[in-house]
Amino acid sequence: MNTFKTTSLVIGVALLSACGVSKKKYAELQGNFNQVQQQYNDLNKKLVGTESELSNAKTRISSLDEAIARERANAKELQDALSKCLSASNQGSVNISKLVDEINSSNKYIKELIAAKNKSDSLNLALTNKLTRSLSREEMGDVDVQVLKGVVYISLSDNMLYKSGSYEISDKASATLGKIAKIITDFKDYEVLVEGNTDNVPIKMVNIRNNWDLSALRASSVVQSLQNNYGVDPKRLTAGGRGEYNPIAGNDTVSGKARNRRTQIIITPKLDQFMDLIDKTAEKPTN
Repeated sequence: MNTFKTTSLVIGVALLSACGVSKKKYAELQGNFNQVQQQYNDLNKKLVGTESELSNAKTRISSLDEAIARERANAKELQDALSKCLSASNQGSVNISKLVDEINSSNKYIKELIAAKNKSDSLNLALTNKLTRSLSREEMGDVDVQVLKGVVYISLSDNMLYKSGSYEISDKASATLGKIAKIITDFKDYEVLVEGNTDNVPIKMVNIRNNWDLSALRASSVVQSLQNNYGVDPKRLTAGGRGEYNPIAGNDTVSGKARNRRTQIIITPKLDQFMDLIDKTAEKPTN
């Protein structure tokens, strides 16, 4: 190796001598060459690095293009979803508006029902107060007045109302029936049901086969008395008998049987106003 270097040096010196180039000049040229060679090597390394970075950049750009495409697809899906939501929202607004209208209509209907019920309750109170004030203390012993669920019940004992073992109205009952008839006449928006009741003691007489017959005949007697003697409109009157099957006390005692032997005059508000309200609701078109 040293021999090769020495030989090369000798040859180089000889060539330079032959060309008229001094050793100093040769060394300078050699240094410039080495410097250029180093710059070339450095630039070549930079080129390789730049090409690598360019390749990486292209890869990143490709990835970004794919990401952009995905985001555009997502944006389109979101836009479509938003359009559907807006459409549904508009439809929902229409449905909500309809619902509000229905609620308002229902509230109005409820208010009308409440007003009708309050009117009925007020009339019932006025009727019972007027009747009880018109009855004497003695009459109140044989008459019981109650209001249950919007209905006025006037219970009359059979001892006061009928002759013993009969369905004929007693003279004693005339004054009391007259007062009740006046109340019925004054309150024209009421229907009147007269209902006969007995105890469970069997009965069999001419034209009276059992307690069914007795209770019905007694109710009929009261209805006819109200119509014929006191001018109550017969279209407002109904008579019915319930025999022994609607007791309010036990039939195992004398007092219990006495309570069960009664005639009830049941005064109920006409249902026309309530039925009109129901009909109005039924006539509303359903969506």
